[in-house]
Amino acid sequence: MSVLPSLRRCCRRCESSFVAAILSALIWNSQVCTQHFYQVDSTGLSIFSSENSNKYMAHSYNFFLFPATFGQMDSEFSFQAFSIKFLAHYGFDFNKFLKAGIPYVNEAQENKLQQDLLSGDWAVRSVTDKDRLKEVIDKVTFWVSSAEEGESMVLHDIYGFQMFEIQLVLRKALQDIWTVPLGNQEIMVKKISPRGRWLLENTFYDACQKERILLSARGFTNLFQTLVEAKKPLVGHNMLMDLLHLHDKFYNPLPEDYEEFKKNIHILFPIVIDTKNVAKAIWKECEFPHASNLLEVFELLCSDLNPTNASCPEVFHASDCLRYATKKFPHEAAYDAFLCGSVLLKTAHLLLCRISCDPARTSSSFSQYLDVLAPYVNQVNLIRARIQKITLSGMDDCTNRPPLLIANVREWPGVTTEQIYQELRIYCRFDVQQLRKNQFLLFSNTFKDVRLVLKQYKTHPNLEISLYHHWRHSAQVNCILQICGIVASWSFLAFLLGGSSSCAL
Repeated sequence: MSVLPSLRRCCRRCESSFVAAILSALIWNSQVCTQHFYQVDSTGLSIFSSENSNKYMAHSYNFFLFPATFGQMDSEFSFQAFSIKFLAHYGFDFNKFLKAGIPYVNEAQENKLQQDLLSGDWAVRSVTDKDRLKEVIDKVTFWVSSAEEGESMVLHDIYGFQMFEIQLVLRKALQDIWTVPLGNQEIMVKKISPRGRWLLENTFYDACQKERILLSARGFTNLFQTLVEAKKPLVGHNMLMDLLHLHDKFYNPLPEDYEEFKKNIHILFPIVIDTKNVAKAIWKECEFPHASNLLEVFELLCSDLNPTNASCPEVFHASDCLRYATKKFPHEAAYDAFLCGSVLLKTAHLLLCRISCDPARTSSSFSQYLDVLAPYVNQVNLIRARIQKITLSGMDDCTNRPPLLIANVREWPGVTTEQIYQELRIYCRFDVQQLRKNQFLLFSNTFKDVRLVLKQYKTHPNLEISLYHHWRHSAQVNCILQICGIVASWSFLAFLLGGSSSCAL
């Protein structure tokens, strides 16, 4: 990965630097049908380094990712139609994802692959790869039977891990040949003597050494490890899913224990900052207009509504990363990572200026920004959960959240979730989920919106909205109660019939 040395230099050349990360994902169904998780399709990194007290340089990179497939190692996933439409709308390159995606493995997968390679207990799983292998073996076997020692042939159109698999299979099957990758999806096969074979098998530069196969399979995981070793602040926006992906895809499968997950993330990244948390606090204090996404937050902080915008640090794009210098690319991973890092600097500057009562302050170090951001460090935003944020470095704070509401619909045939959402949007924003044919769950982030809706729809002719009670409204609880009622009724009837028979005797 040619960008790896550049990233290492960016991460290590100065103390005043941080990494903003955004992971894009498609829906993925694991082999256990009851579990659902996401397949990462791309990762965006934007590394900010301080040039002086009021200037930062941003190096932004997009990485298309595709899970490593080698021998028995494989993944199964299916796409959600909405995700495909969303990514296509914003110009996602599916060819790069599917054909040129960088492989990756977590530690458990790497250990399994290493054991298989050391024991020689691996086999090609893909039907397509098996057909390609058979074709290559037949071709090379036919050629080698008449070739002279020292002669060679070239195999074309060898992609991905086929480059390793084909060489390993040919070397195992034919003792008088040697293989060398030529680049450009080509492999050279050369007929050699037994002594020449022995010498080549023990050379340090063998492209099929187990260590080189593991290094190739690790792919993006090598870069992840570089970020872990750098111990730079990791910045994201609403970043819980990003942290879950980082842990599961590049470190280890997610643990069953919640506290263990928090502990692992804190060891990997000692300083984590979720700009969603920072922005929420500032929005309350400054009474900025509502911003529904990261781009809107960034644009608002760049506007005249931000009293400290003129004195904010300047952010420049590195000379080899100018894609975002003049044009917006919303929902492209690296662009969102760049926005995220810029929002961090602007919100930190705003907080520092408010504390010092100097909106024109221009000279501030990154350590000062970290000091003012201390209340938000290692706190990850949660949406509509029992707690408002996860504390990675300690105990979570228990806070009250707005209650769930339930909407009962009358005389509104064929009503949909979207129609309920649009109806309520007149007053405030709610997430809507259908519970039954004419029942919908309503989720809100604020007590104010809950009170407003309960008041406005108190006497509505078609929409009755009330507080949700689990024992009263849960479909599972109702089903269990109905079953218990049927069982109790039959038991009582059997008791009466049994009693009547006894009396008759």
